[in-house]
Amino acid sequence: MVATTTDPQRLRMHVEVLSTTFVPRDWRHIDNLDRTATYISQALAAAGTEVSEQPYPMQANNENHGKTYRNVVGKLGPDTQDRIVVGAHYDAFGEYPGADDNASGVAALIEVARLLAKETLPLGVDLIAYSVEEPFTKDARGNFRTPDGGSAIHAASLKRAGARVRLMFSLETLGYFDDAPGSQDFPVSFLRYFYPSRGNYVLIVSNFGSSLMARQVKKAMQAASPLPVYSISAPASVEGIDYSDHANYWANGYRAVMITDTAFNRNKNYHTAGDTADRLDYGRMASVVQGVYEAVLAVSQ
Repeated sequence: MVATTTDPQRLRMHVEVLSTTFVPRDWRHIDNLDRTATYISQALAAAGTEVSEQPYPMQANNENHGKTYRNVVGKLGPDTQDRIVVGAHYDAFGEYPGADDNASGVAALIEVARLLAKETLPLGVDLIAYSVEEPFTKDARGNFRTPDGGSAIHAASLKRAGARVRLMFSLETLGYFDDAPGSQDFPVSFLRYFYPSRGNYVLIVSNFGSSLMARQVKKAMQAASPLPVYSISAPASVEGIDYSDHANYWANGYRAVMITDTAFNRNKNYHTAGDTADRLDYGRMASVVQGVYEAVLAVSQ
């Protein structure tokens, strides 16, 4: 087992800042999104990455049509055509704090960058904070599915450039854990026969085309900490399988996995005012970060 080098308090600090100082950070509040992007840029630079931005205009026909949104891009390692992408969206749904969804993913992204910056990497690693993943309204599907999704913009840009993505890691809702029996729900009832009823583990989600890489990720994450790690490979028709930024890399022909605490299948404060920083488990979040770091190193070899 690898010694943990991730400080839970550093994760907590990022989550608290994102979920209190930069609220609301939905698509309507561009000033707050810009302030959030600046914070992430500074954090990724301090972690040791080369930071740039990927601006793009809102295409949807709404009050912000034509206004500029931006992805934050941190680069590590050599400028190789083969690369790994680690990404997390920094917007939140509505005017809610979004601590688990998805300040937790952004905090993990920053900490993974800090750990990887100490390594001599054999290929390039892009660490991306995406804008506009969440839906416009409660009843809509996520904007990651639209041309306005930050991950859609980034994945398409890699495709145009001829980049070969060895694997994309989507960091999505990583901080909520519950040891109580029955605390874990499932999108399909038969899954309860294969996964624990206690929401005390992290899940690796992949499609069938990414399943072999998901196994490699799972093995590396299991070796990194005592945190239980499970995986599922399934078609997008299973609810939740394609519910985040990894879906855009699949759509562009790349292999991708989502690392998640399973979001609304566990955290009942998902997309509510109750999704606050005090409800997250930063010790177990640190284990997730350690696992992702080790998995990126394993995939890079």
